[in-house]
Amino acid sequence: MLSPDQCAVLFDLDGVIVDSKEAHFLAFKQFGEEVGYPFTRETFTHIFGMHNNEIFPIVFGHPLPQEEIDKLSVRKEAIVREMIRGHVAALPGAKVLVRALREAGFHLAIGTSTPLANVELILGELGLQEEFQAIISAENVQEGKPHPQVFLLGAQALGIPPEHCVVIEDAVAGVQAAHNGGMKALAVTTNHSREALSKAERVVDSLEEVTPTDFLKLLN
Repeated sequence: MLSPDQCAVLFDLDGVIVDSKEAHFLAFKQFGEEVGYPFTRETFTHIFGMHNNEIFPIVFGHPLPQEEIDKLSVRKEAIVREMIRGHVAALPGAKVLVRALREAGFHLAIGTSTPLANVELILGELGLQEEFQAIISAENVQEGKPHPQVFLLGAQALGIPPEHCVVIEDAVAGVQAAHNGGMKALAVTTNHSREALSKAERVVDSLEEVTPTDFLKLLN
């Protein structure tokens, strides 16, 4: 029987702790105007949640050198931070659950394709920056979800075996990434239906529905 100090919970960021989807769309739209690309909601829906290394070749329709992707990423993410600064709000139950898990003894990490500066801004505005022992962000990964790299790096940073980890995700690719890494998945229906997320070990409409005990049940 596992105890909390032998387990980890790995949180995705967007759609799990915060929902900054609309701010990201507006940022992409402004960015598109700057670079001469008409950014539509259809395009945004397709690329949201991907790593910037994947996004920009899709947006421009051809491969780009890494230095060009890096330059475009810096500008786009600066716009995102302008959009969300001062307007960060946690999704229902997120802050309470994070603190309850830490108090219970779980190891916690963030696993996201979001750049570190954005993660630090969000956690700082929510007062959660001290609750996570590791942050795996865009700078740490080369492979996007459903590749499990981001979560495997999180487990490694915490010193917890993948089979003792639960990932909290809101995306189908994120659930797949958790399973590809040998981890359990708890999915939140922030942006996708229960049916779409049905391969997760548990699906909830809000993190208000779960407690630390539920994570032990998933692992035990």
